[in-house]
Amino acid sequence: MLKSWIVLAAVGVMGIGAAGLAHAGDGGGCGSSTAVTSQKGAKSITQIAAADANLSTLVSLLSATGLDKVLANHDAEFTVFAPTNTAFAKLPKETLESLARPENADQLKQILTYHVVKGTVTSDQLSDGEKVKTVSGKKIVFKVDGGSILVNNSGVTKADIKAGNGVIHVIDTVLMPHS
Repeated sequence: MLKSWIVLAAVGVMGIGAAGLAHAGDGGGCGSSTAVTSQKGAKSITQIAAADANLSTLVSLLSATGLDKVLANHDAEFTVFAPTNTAFAKLPKETLESLARPENADQLKQILTYHVVKGTVTSDQLSDGEKVKTVSGKKIVFKVDGGSILVNNSGVTKADIKAGNGVIHVIDTVLMPHS
């Protein structure tokens, strides 16, 4: 049921967001955002996420909005905070219903791009209390305590999955941008 709501929401916004990410590889992000260089032969962020069954809801949303193509591009580097299927299942039913409405297509775009940072940011580059601007234009804040990392209130369950065009950090809660 959850997946059908998300896919329904995404179908209404085909093509949004790609233009915003298309120019996002021009720098920005956190500190030394190019620590991991793009490797044209390596798998893209999209390919790695698509191969992980626990990220299928995210992949469906990215695919339905066209953002999968942007995150498959090796000409730009990104850091993606990838919510698991379980993270999406935590969203209130009302939120999913709201996102399914065509008039809320921009909100869905904001949510998806709030999970993406320009450049490659590995876990060892993050510092406690650091704020980083996402592709959506809003900032996320990190809490780093020993080996534990929180992005806003979402725990990083698997860090530093390197891709040819950036890095993926798997998270346990969908990040929701504040108004």
